Amino acid sequence: MAAGWAAVALYVLVMVAVVVGVDVLFFRHRFWERLMVNVGIVLVFAAFYLRFLRRR
Repeated sequence: MAAGWAAVALYVLVMVAVVVGVDVLFFRHRFWERLMVNVGIVLVFAAFYLRFLRRR
Protein backbone atom coordinates (compact mmCIF):
# COMPACT_ATOMS: atom_id res chain seq x y z
CA MET A 1 0.00 0.00 0.00
CA ALA A 2 2.82 2.41 0.84
CA ALA A 3 4.45 1.78 -2.53
CA GLY A 4 1.26 2.87 -4.27
CA TRP A 5 1.17 6.14 -2.35
CA ALA A 6 4.85 6.71 -3.10
CA ALA A 7 4.25 6.18 -6.81
CA VAL A 8 1.36 8.66 -6.79
CA ALA A 9 3.46 11.19 -4.89
CA LEU A 10 6.30 10.79 -7.40
CA TYR A 11 3.82 11.16 -10.28
CA VAL A 12 2.47 14.40 -8.80
CA LEU A 13 5.99 15.74 -8.25
CA VAL A 14 6.89 15.02 -11.88
CA MET A 15 3.71 16.80 -13.02
CA VAL A 16 4.56 19.84 -10.90
CA ALA A 17 8.11 19.88 -12.27
CA VAL A 18 6.81 19.78 -15.85
CA VAL A 19 4.32 22.59 -15.21
CA VAL A 20 6.91 24.81 -13.53
CA GLY A 21 9.52 24.05 -16.19
CA VAL A 22 7.18 24.94 -19.04
CA ASP A 23 6.09 28.10 -17.22
CA VAL A 24 9.62 29.32 -16.66
CA LEU A 25 10.97 28.38 -20.09
CA PHE A 26 8.15 29.48 -22.38
CA PHE A 27 5.38 31.48 -20.70
CA ARG A 28 6.98 33.65 -18.04
CA HIS A 29 5.07 36.89 -18.84
CA ARG A 30 1.97 35.52 -20.57
CA PHE A 31 -0.74 34.81 -18.01
CA TRP A 32 -3.60 33.42 -20.13
CA GLU A 33 -1.39 31.30 -22.36
CA ARG A 34 0.36 29.91 -19.29
CA LEU A 35 -2.96 29.11 -17.64
CA MET A 36 -4.27 27.28 -20.72
CA VAL A 37 -1.07 25.26 -21.13
CA ASN A 38 -1.02 24.36 -17.43
CA VAL A 39 -4.61 23.11 -17.59
CA GLY A 40 -3.71 21.08 -20.69
CA ILE A 41 -0.69 19.53 -19.00
CA VAL A 42 -2.73 18.56 -15.95
CA LEU A 43 -5.43 17.03 -18.18
CA VAL A 44 -2.84 14.99 -20.07
CA PHE A 45 -1.30 13.75 -16.80
CA ALA A 46 -4.77 12.92 -15.44
CA ALA A 47 -5.74 11.02 -18.59
CA PHE A 48 -2.47 9.07 -18.54
CA TYR A 49 -2.97 8.26 -14.85
CA LEU A 50 -6.55 7.11 -15.36
CA ARG A 51 -5.67 5.02 -18.42
CA PHE A 52 -2.44 3.34 -17.30
CA LEU A 53 -1.68 3.77 -13.61
CA ARG A 54 -4.96 3.56 -11.72
CA ARG A 55 -5.44 0.50 -9.58
CA ARG A 56 -8.66 -1.41 -10.23
